[in-house]
Amino acid sequence: MKSLWSAFVKLLVLAIVGGALLATVAVLMANRQLPSLDALTAFRSTPDYVPLRDFPRDLAAAVVAIEDERFYLHDGIDYVGVIRAGVANLSDELSQGASTITMQVARNFFLSRQKTYTRKLYEVLLSYRIEHAMSKDEILELYMNKIYLGQGAYGFADAARVYFGKSLEQLTLAECAMLAGLPKAPSANNPVVNPRRARQRQAYILHRMLELGKISRGEYDGALLEPMRLR
Repeated sequence: MKSLWSAFVKLLVLAIVGGALLATVAVLMANRQLPSLDALTAFRSTPDYVPLRDFPRDLAAAVVAIEDERFYLHDGIDYVGVIRAGVANLSDELSQGASTITMQVARNFFLSRQKTYTRKLYEVLLSYRIEHAMSKDEILELYMNKIYLGQGAYGFADAARVYFGKSLEQLTLAECAMLAGLPKAPSANNPVVNPRRARQRQAYILHRMLELGKISRGEYDGALLEPMRLR
């Protein structure tokens, strides 16, 4: 019995070591095939690109609150968020997902939507590379200019015009929260197509902003009461 247990332990150790070696080789090979980040630099030079300072403070806060509340703390992969999202999603379909803002930037610029282990590995490695090459504000800026928000709108400046007929500086807190609810599901949370669900998502985001100390109780109450005025 003792010899059988010893043999099992040895096989287990060999399997772990072998798995670790295979994973290391896979990472090294994937790293060599990663695309250059020149596309990010080029995108930041396009005519309609909006610097982060020109986005309303409430809009940036709403986006971080719902998409990646630990954005300024993690290194591209939020392991705490992955665990929390996995637990929360069992009971709350409005909870935030596990993909960080950096991972979404990597996906939107370089990767397909195909759900494979290989694509996920590239997404993780690209996220680490982006985090080491750019500041957090630059990454958030890229995200807010690139993300698809439904109705043919790419980026929040475009979405402000499409949904509300406004420029960024004219957006209210309520409108910022509604726009921030679009990235996860641009069709399902679209206020034009599904105003009721868009309102639910908006209220959830405002509540998260209140919990995180990004807005006051008075601002929260006022935003909830604001009527939705679409373009």
